[in-house]
Amino acid sequence: MDAFALLIAATLNAGTVLAFAALGLLINERAGIVNLGAEGMMLVAAVAGYATAVHSGNDWLALAAGAAAGALMAAAFGLLVIWLNTNQYASGLALSLFGAGFSAFVGLPYTQEKLGERASYRIPGLADIPLVGPALFRQHPMVYAAIALTIALAWFLYRSRAGLVLRAVGESPESAHALGYSVRRIRLAAVMVGGALCGISGAYISVVYTPFWVEGMVAGKGWIALALTTFATWRPARVLLGAYLFGGVTMLQFQLQGEGVQIPSQFLTMMPYLATILVLVLISRNPNFIRVNMPASIGKPFFPGS
Repeated sequence: MDAFALLIAATLNAGTVLAFAALGLLINERAGIVNLGAEGMMLVAAVAGYATAVHSGNDWLALAAGAAAGALMAAAFGLLVIWLNTNQYASGLALSLFGAGFSAFVGLPYTQEKLGERASYRIPGLADIPLVGPALFRQHPMVYAAIALTIALAWFLYRSRAGLVLRAVGESPESAHALGYSVRRIRLAAVMVGGALCGISGAYISVVYTPFWVEGMVAGKGWIALALTTFATWRPARVLLGAYLFGGVTMLQFQLQGEGVQIPSQFLTMMPYLATILVLVLISRNPNFIRVNMPASIGKPFFPGS
């Protein structure tokens, strides 16, 4: 039972990384922008957050630094694809490659740095409940923040006027422009908010999830987050569910190794990515389902006055 509780706790922790990044990308895509640069943004945010934690000793400042780094990179991407009308897919891939190289260069001095003792969190009274307490009530506050963000984003998209405008921009930017909305500014704001959430995810990895810095430590989680948005058919609650699903698959490999299961470690390491491919293949078998749920103008440039 203790092992099961630890697996649930680790699943929530791993899922939080994917949830923040995928929710950020969902905001981008709801506005009609596809950003393939999530991996690069998360890497730069990870090193920015870790460097801030090393010099300040404050994890919250580190997460804020990660959010700022992600938002800054997303702003550069937004200017390219929204105002200069560069190809979204090529620009996103360039951003990802740039982030990988830039983070490796900037992070060289921090590979030998160590963070101080990590704080432990527990909700008084609830944390001592057998099984449930260790699984659910001894988590970092950002785990609960991811759940709160999912609820808030669902309300924003489907219950607020601003959310309706954002979805309208992703569905028909021409109609939104005709009604007097600044499509480009709304898209840039969505891209920057999405970048900030990806940045929080990256900083969470280096400061909380695995508190150290090493080159390429995001290890494909940005790409899994991208796949999650399609898996979730662009709905926040499904994004969170998918994040925990993939987080559980990731943690299961370590659980199986700890139990001495005789499976090659390389195969276990591949499990999260195999699960991602399998889900995408299953979803792709029903293109009409994706077409009905996806924003109609996703990935399409918008030229005011054209």
